[in-house]
Amino acid sequence: MVRTIQVLLFLAFYLVIFGLSAWALIDLSRRSAGAFVSAGKRTKQFWTWILVAASAISLAALLQVPLPFIGFLTILCAVAAIVYLVDVKPALGPAGRGGGRGGGPRRPPSSTGGW
Repeated sequence: MVRTIQVLLFLAFYLVIFGLSAWALIDLSRRSAGAFVSAGKRTKQFWTWILVAASAISLAALLQVPLPFIGFLTILCAVAAIVYLVDVKPALGPAGRGGGRGGGPRRPPSSTGGW
């Protein structure tokens, strides 16, 4: 009984970590290489290798592939994905065209007011 709960808990953690790694990798693919340089972060190629490895290792953990130190490696995968999502992604700014939710350029409010 306790063993079953423990296995299910680990699978849930591995699923969350794989989701974070995949989300970070998908977001990374939408960014331009120049955005990393202008934000003063590591290169896109560096983050691509890190997040591909994190996604692969966390998928292997989820599929219960017997690898040495899989628990520790999966924690490192979570750290890599979280660092990208919390530190690098906000520094890069919004992805894609149009900037953000409103789309299109924003104009400063008119100082004359009225019609």
